[in-house]
Amino acid sequence: MQTTTAVQEQPTMRQSHPPGLYLLFFTEMWERFSYYGMRGLLMLYLSKTAIEGGLGISEASASLIYGYFTGFVYLTPILGGWLADKFIGQRRAILIGGITMALGQLSLFMQPEISTVPALFGLPWPTALGLLLLIVGNGFFKPNISTIVGKLYKQGDPLRDSAFTIFYMGINAGAFLAPLVCGYLAENLFATRAVVDGVEKVTSYGFRYGFLAAGIGMMLGQLVFNLLGKKYLGDVGMYPEGQNSDGTSSVAAKAPLTKEETDRMAVIFIVTLFVVFFWAGFEQAGSSLTLYTDKYINREVFGFLIPTSWFQSVNPGFIVLLGAPVAAIWMSLSRKGKDLSIPVKMGLGMVLLGVGFLFMVGAVMQRGGDVADQTVKASILWLLATYFFHTIGELCLSPIGLSMVSRLSPPTLTSMLMGVWFLAPFVAQIAGGYIASYVEELGALKVFGLIAGFVILAGLILIAIAKKLFAMMHGRG
Repeated sequence: MQTTTAVQEQPTMRQSHPPGLYLLFFTEMWERFSYYGMRGLLMLYLSKTAIEGGLGISEASASLIYGYFTGFVYLTPILGGWLADKFIGQRRAILIGGITMALGQLSLFMQPEISTVPALFGLPWPTALGLLLLIVGNGFFKPNISTIVGKLYKQGDPLRDSAFTIFYMGINAGAFLAPLVCGYLAENLFATRAVVDGVEKVTSYGFRYGFLAAGIGMMLGQLVFNLLGKKYLGDVGMYPEGQNSDGTSSVAAKAPLTKEETDRMAVIFIVTLFVVFFWAGFEQAGSSLTLYTDKYINREVFGFLIPTSWFQSVNPGFIVLLGAPVAAIWMSLSRKGKDLSIPVKMGLGMVLLGVGFLFMVGAVMQRGGDVADQTVKASILWLLATYFFHTIGELCLSPIGLSMVSRLSPPTLTSMLMGVWFLAPFVAQIAGGYIASYVEELGALKVFGLIAGFVILAGLILIAIAKKLFAMMHGRG
C-alpha cells in the first residue's frame, strides 16, 4: 500500500489549510519555545561569574562556545533528514528528536556546584551533555517537521507559501514567549538581589529554572503531537518517502534523478551558500548584540530595567506582527503578475539585514565610539530599529527558503535537502561566534559596520544572478 493519504489528495484549489498544519504549528511553537528559552540564557549563563550562578567563562570564549553549539544544532539536520528519508520516516524522527531535546534541557537544569563536577569539553559535564543532546535532538526534529508541512500540499498548490508563513509564525510565537518566561524565571523570580552602592542588583541568577521551563515546553509539544498526530496527519510522514507501509520500496524510490531535478537541487546549494552571510549577521542577536545590549544600551523604560534576555523576544514579536502583512504583499504581487522570484526576495532580505546593522553603527556613534565607560548608554531605539529591519529581512528569506526546498527537492530527498538548507546556519553560527569574539578586540563600530557591508554586497550579488537561478528552477521559482 502506498503512503499517499487523503490529506495529500485534496484538490489543489482548496480554500483553507488542512488542520494538520495547525498541529505542526503548535508542535513547532513549543519546540522553539524550548530552544530559544535556553538560547536566550546561554550567553549570560556562560559568561556570568560562578557567584552569579554562571560558569565564569570569558566573553570571547563564551562567544565561541555559543557559536559552535548553535552551529552544530544546524549541522545534524542533514543526518536526521537522511535517516528519516531512508529508514524511519519524519514522524518517528520528530519523536526521537523531541525526547532527546527534553533530556538535554533537564541535563542543563541539573547544574550542580561547578567545583564538584568533572569537566567535559571544558564545561561541567551536565552542561556539556545537555548541549550535546540538544544538538542531536534538533537534527532529528528540525528538518522533518518542516518537510511534513510541505507534504500536506500538492506541487503547485498556491497555499503552500502561505502555509510556511503560518508555520513560521508558530516558530516565532514560541521564540517570542521563551525569553520572556525563561528570562523572567532566571533574572527575576529565582534571582537573588542585593543593594550594592545604593542600587539594587542581581547577585545570583536562577538560570537552572529557565532551563527547566524550556524542558517542560518541549515535553508539552511532544505530548500534543503524539496524541493528535494520527487524527490530523493520517499517515503523512509515517514512512520513508517511496516506501510502502509493508516496508517494500516503490518504483518512484528507484527512479534516477532527471536533469530538471538536478538543476533544482543545484539552486538549493547555491542559495544556501549566499544565505550563510545572512545568518552570520542575523545570529549576532544571541551573542554580540546581547553583550552590547547588556552593557551599553539604556534598558530602563518608565523606571523598569528590562532584562537583557527579553530582547531576544523583540525579533520574534515583530515576526508575529508582520508575518501576515508581508505574506499579503507577496499574494498581492502574485495576483497582479508582479511577484518577485525566490532569489530576488532572498537577496532583498540580505540587504535589509545589512541596513539593520547600520542602526547599530548609529548606536555606537551616539556613545562617542567604542568607549569602555558602561555608564554612557545608547538609546534603545537604535536596537529596536535594528531588530525591525532584521525581521523584515528574515521574512523575505527564511520562510521563503523553507518553501523553496519543499518545491525544488525530489520527493525521496526532501528531508535531507531540508538539512542541506540548514547548513547555512551551521556555518554562519560558527563564523558568527568568531565575529562576536572579536568585538572587544576590534570594537563594535568596526564589526557592525563590516557585517553591514558584507551582507548588503552578498545580497546585491544574489539579486544580480537571480534570472539564471530562476531558469534553473524550471517553473518552480
